[in-house]
Amino acid sequence: MNTYFIAGHAKLPSGMAAQSVYDSLSVTVEVDKKYGVIIEASCTLATEHSRDYISQLLKGYSLRDGIDAPVQSIKEHYLGKAGNALASALKDLYKQYQQERG
Repeated sequence: MNTYFIAGHAKLPSGMAAQSVYDSLSVTVEVDKKYGVIIEASCTLATEHSRDYISQLLKGYSLRDGIDAPVQSIKEHYLGKAGNALASALKDLYKQYQQERG
């Protein structure tokens, strides 16, 4: 296979719908090994619409360029309570990516 599957996790803020199902938020991505580009993304937010939205925001970013641009995109476009948790999960995911790449 020419891709990695990477997951990042963060604690959800209280009062979130997803918190009744999960204690933490997970963001997962499928990343091209050669270029580091996010091919597919998913997360454990409660609604299908929010999961699809986050997927669309993250697709196409290259992790080789760092995590700042995807995090900034989340901060600019996602205005829900889980924004900080999404950013933290992305940073955790990026740490996993860096460890794999050495």
